[in-house]
Amino acid sequence: MAATKEHETGTNSEVGTPGGQEGGGAFPPFDSSTFASQLLWLAITFGLFYYLMSKVVLPRISDILEVRSDRIAQDLEEANRFKQESDEAIAAYEQELAEAKSKAHAIATEASDKAKAEAESYREKVEAELSAKLATAEDKIAEIKQAALSEVGSIAEDTAAVMVNELLGGKVSKADVTAAIKQAGKS
Repeated sequence: MAATKEHETGTNSEVGTPGGQEGGGAFPPFDSSTFASQLLWLAITFGLFYYLMSKVVLPRISDILEVRSDRIAQDLEEANRFKQESDEAIAAYEQELAEAKSKAHAIATEASDKAKAEAESYREKVEAELSAKLATAEDKIAEIKQAALSEVGSIAEDTAAVMVNELLGGKVSKADVTAAIKQAGKS
């Protein structure tokens, strides 16, 4: 039933040509009888497309490009500002570092000089104490030497008297021994 209705209307669903003609006719855009209407619709479509592009799409694209260009310019300005700030911060840091090194060097020099002065004063103090002890020791040695030298004469006299008594077997007086020692010391 469906096939008879299609036949009656004059279309063939398989080929899709009007009037039931099979395989005949050209491709519609190449059909010379429709060139005028095709050119008219081409002109209308191109005009609408051109109007739509020039009034809607291209202004939006140019606005987007302008916004991006402005944003890029702002970002570059901000980057340059940040670079300048970082350069200034680096310069300030280097200045402060140089000042800190200078101060540290001054403090180290001052501490070294102070330590040297303290060591020198301590050395002088120790040398003074040692000199005083040395002078005291020399005085004691001189006293002991003087005492020993003063007793040497009497020891020599006593020793000589004992030796003469032992060797000669007689008694010699102390006065004779002293006179003999003095006489021997003069010659």
